[in-house]
Amino acid sequence: MSIDNTSTPAEGHTVGNPEAAVGAATVVDPRLLVREQGFAGYLTEFKRKMKAGDLGSLPVILGLAIIWIIFQSLNSNFLTAGNLSDISVAMVGTGMIAIGIVFVLLLGEIDLSVGSVSGVAGAAFAVLNVTHGMNEVLAFVLALLTGTVAGAVHGFFFAKIGVPAFAVTLAGLLFWNGFQLKILGDNGTINLNDDGLVANLTTYYFSNVAAAYGLAVVVTVLYFVSSFYDNKRREAAGVPSKPLSDTVLRTVLLAVVSFAAAIVFNQYKGLPLAVVIFVAVLFVTDFVLRRTAYGRKIFALGGSVEASRRAGINVDMVRISVFAISGTFAAVGGLFLASKIAAANQGAGGGDLLMNAIAAAVIGGTSLFGGRGRTWNALLGVLVIISIQYGLALEGIASPVQYMITGGVLLATVVIDAVTRKTQKSAGRA
Repeated sequence: MSIDNTSTPAEGHTVGNPEAAVGAATVVDPRLLVREQGFAGYLTEFKRKMKAGDLGSLPVILGLAIIWIIFQSLNSNFLTAGNLSDISVAMVGTGMIAIGIVFVLLLGEIDLSVGSVSGVAGAAFAVLNVTHGMNEVLAFVLALLTGTVAGAVHGFFFAKIGVPAFAVTLAGLLFWNGFQLKILGDNGTINLNDDGLVANLTTYYFSNVAAAYGLAVVVTVLYFVSSFYDNKRREAAGVPSKPLSDTVLRTVLLAVVSFAAAIVFNQYKGLPLAVVIFVAVLFVTDFVLRRTAYGRKIFALGGSVEASRRAGINVDMVRISVFAISGTFAAVGGLFLASKIAAANQGAGGGDLLMNAIAAAVIGGTSLFGGRGRTWNALLGVLVIISIQYGLALEGIASPVQYMITGGVLLATVVIDAVTRKTQKSAGRA
């Protein structure tokens, strides 16, 4: 008995029709052909992403470049080493708060309490350390825990009780602002030790030139290794991955930016400690969101709460933890802001801080609709906002105009986000 003509059902469709078999063998995901097609392949891939609304960080990078060009043309001091170094330090406080906002926005929610929580953290540290003489490290930890607890409380009412995040964090904004005023007392201002732990967060610089260049090397190497192994993991799983040439190109561009920043820092006071901490936090939080099961749960909730619940995700615990993270980063940002003025006062956490933190996350590329964003968006967004503020200050333009311009930039970003979302839906990607 012969078995030469037997075949599996899948093979049976191509028996007697070799042309169909050949055609089937050549059906390949176009994203996998980029390497083979060279520059034309990259151009095609870029056009495909644009049509699908996959803009990534391109709009904000172009916007930042335009902002710097405009302000440099108006004042030659804008792109000096001193001004750029000052911008990099000034952005850390708001940037830390924006990182926490990114986590909340990924759920499709909002946290309006971060400004007040940041003020409470600074006030708590000052009262514990200066007024009551507590050890700096212990006071620092307790100040951070103040933010964690505040965020967890907001998350509890949101997740367990069902109070909308907008309402519960708005109540938190008012409550924690009042609590801050209460613990600061009648004087309203407590000066910090100029040589203390918190003060050094924004005043300490690594003067050795090797520090800045070393950080540039570490950032570049970490990015390449992370991207390389991510591509290997995707290839092993049989899903589309970036070609090695793409990874190398991105790494080279990052190296150029990193070493340019190192040169700028070394032309002034050296590498700021605040920048080192900020970059380290960005790497860690990005790893948590993109490489851990917990991070995937956050993205899943931002996509669909009901689908996440059916998949076995503990929705309530993830929500509570995310708001706790937001509160913690608000406290971190508050301590950096207190460091900038070497004091805790009644105005801390107020003004435009809340709007700037939210705007930084959104301008950087985090979607207001949830499910899309990275903590690195906080860096890009806050860099745009602080650049605008410093540029306008150099021109002697009053705060009202700064608010108007920042508001216009935020509106433009939200419009781009909404249009991008619609484009992705029409392209079948959302």
